[in-house]
Amino acid sequence: MMPKEKPLWKGSAFRLCLLSAAVFLCLQLGLRRSCAPAGRDAARALPAQGTERRLGPARSSRKDEAETHLGAGRPEAATASRRRVTYLRSSRRSSEPACCPLQSLGSRRRKTIRWHVDLQPWASPTPSLNYEALRFLKYITTPQISCEHMNMNSLTDNSKTIKKPWSICLDDRFSLVHRIKSKQCRLYSLGLSSDDNQFEISMANSGCEVHRFDPSIKSAHIQEGHHLWNHRLSIDWRDPNPAIAAHKLRSHSKKLGTILNEFGHQKIDVLKADMESAEWKILENLILEDIVEQIGQLVFEVHIHWPGFEVSGNDSTVVRYWYSLLKELELKDFRLFHTYKDLLKPQMFLKKEAFNASSCYTLSWVNTRWK
Repeated sequence: MMPKEKPLWKGSAFRLCLLSAAVFLCLQLGLRRSCAPAGRDAARALPAQGTERRLGPARSSRKDEAETHLGAGRPEAATASRRRVTYLRSSRRSSEPACCPLQSLGSRRRKTIRWHVDLQPWASPTPSLNYEALRFLKYITTPQISCEHMNMNSLTDNSKTIKKPWSICLDDRFSLVHRIKSKQCRLYSLGLSSDDNQFEISMANSGCEVHRFDPSIKSAHIQEGHHLWNHRLSIDWRDPNPAIAAHKLRSHSKKLGTILNEFGHQKIDVLKADMESAEWKILENLILEDIVEQIGQLVFEVHIHWPGFEVSGNDSTVVRYWYSLLKELELKDFRLFHTYKDLLKPQMFLKKEAFNASSCYTLSWVNTRWK
């Protein structure tokens, strides 16, 4: 019997032909897809070239210029990758360099924030205004460290008399005198409608970079001379509420730490403050945010005729809070080297004529760890 003949589609030669045809079709499809975009781009380019020929070179160039100007008119696109810079208006005719370039958000320093100051134990077994007041007044009238050189007249030619003794320590063992002589010092002055700026002028004339913050200044930023800048800003213990529109705020107020971040300043050699009873909450903020560690010397005018802004509690509690703030400075290695009792101010202590106290004292501390 003859063997049955295998169908053609079961043969190996037929299968090889089918596989070859499939590979050929795949190669053809791949080549067509890779060539199609180039062909479409070339087809699109042809009408554009024809349009340019019809418009001519002059009209074509004007079209390109118009597109360039349209792109430049979009501020969000043009400034997205640039840092913002604050340009100061100078009171002199010659142009001055910008004072303080605003730093980007990524470069801001991040620190652990405390939420409250640790209160010192009561001065007596039971809360007593008499004991608290005596302890506090003794503390602010007793220097903790001696300073032999506190006179600015030896460093400046300014002959005007400074109205208040804003004392800074210029002993060689501390770095301020050396930074003044090398023209590398920086002073921040915080005030409210103060016309006593002789101390700031003296420091600027000695070569220090001086920044004066006062909400009563007419313009946002004004430069006087080579080293003195005036900023229409009020230093606060809290940042403005973001829910309130900027144009509805009564004044431009910011925390000192926020300003240091925006100006890109790492250190302040001298911080002078005359904040008319806001100094207690501002000092608390500087302590809680560790800003005091970036300061070399503190010169504060403190007011004790009333508790101060947003300081609450009975009289003994208020004095304990004041004392606790000053002890926090001591824990940060600040030492009181000068104290001045203003006898021209009312002799009041928490609205009482008591304890032979003045309503105003000027206190000066030096950071003994400052380099």
